[in-house]
Amino acid sequence: MNIIYMGTPDFAVEPLRAIIAAGHRVVAVVTQPDRGRGRGRNITMSAVKEDALRYGIPVLQPQKIKSCEEMAELQDYLNMADIGVVAAYGQILPSEILDLPRYGFINIHASLLPLYRGAAPMQQAIIDGVKESGITIMQMDSGIDTGDILLQRAIPLAADESGDSLETKLSLLGAELVTEALTGIEEGLLTPRKQDDSLSSYAPMLSADRGKIDWGKQAKELERLVRGLYSRPGAYTYYNGKKMKITKSLECFSENQAALLPGTIAAVSPEGILVICGSGNLRITRLQIEGKKEMTAAEHLCGNKMTVGEKLG
Repeated sequence: MNIIYMGTPDFAVEPLRAIIAAGHRVVAVVTQPDRGRGRGRNITMSAVKEDALRYGIPVLQPQKIKSCEEMAELQDYLNMADIGVVAAYGQILPSEILDLPRYGFINIHASLLPLYRGAAPMQQAIIDGVKESGITIMQMDSGIDTGDILLQRAIPLAADESGDSLETKLSLLGAELVTEALTGIEEGLLTPRKQDDSLSSYAPMLSADRGKIDWGKQAKELERLVRGLYSRPGAYTYYNGKKMKITKSLECFSENQAALLPGTIAAVSPEGILVICGSGNLRITRLQIEGKKEMTAAEHLCGNKMTVGEKLG
């Protein structure tokens, strides 16, 4: 089939490669504009754009896909496409685009819909402590992840699953399922299934503020937050006025610390920095102080004194 592909981050790369390997023709890739990234704010192209250019596929990067000028640029490619495939593109598509290809648009969504509709389903699943996640191939409609389910497959979450590791797993699963879905659509083998809206949940876009640690929460919640937000946007606190990103931690329990306030450092050792939480304790084992590289707690403590009784946050 002739396909117009819309995607932006690393998650969308493996499905694009699988579509090409399956013999489909990608007439164009639509991705987010190049943006400044990192501390130097160097202008960087998206992961999907890099891959598309290697394959010699035309790339479009509309600032606002709903604008008349951007629609005009897309029109020729949409008319050429039998179907559109979306994978974490980053903009909401208007109905006038969704209706143009013969088979409409399908979405590779990183959750078991109707659970975790929205922009950050992988991270939210880890933060919530659910036991499984997965991929849903969905026929797109004008709602936010509300379309009919075409294919769905679940995978278990590891006890130490992070946002990054889950993204890698689901990208590969998405690549497998999207090629299966395209064959099923072309041959008329798939039966769309309505979502049960009463079972839906929402995973909003992750802002930097989402990672700010509230030490009054349970240690197990904070440990999941650290894993879910690794490596972006990151869970963080403050120490001596500087932002301290926590990249790895463990939930711990210690006795005789009930009198200490949440956020208080209860122990310091090469194994980590033990911090009091609303329930239980969190041992910080890897961290990054602003302006410095990520390191183990032991490496940090070699050149930075932290003492019992000091407060984070």
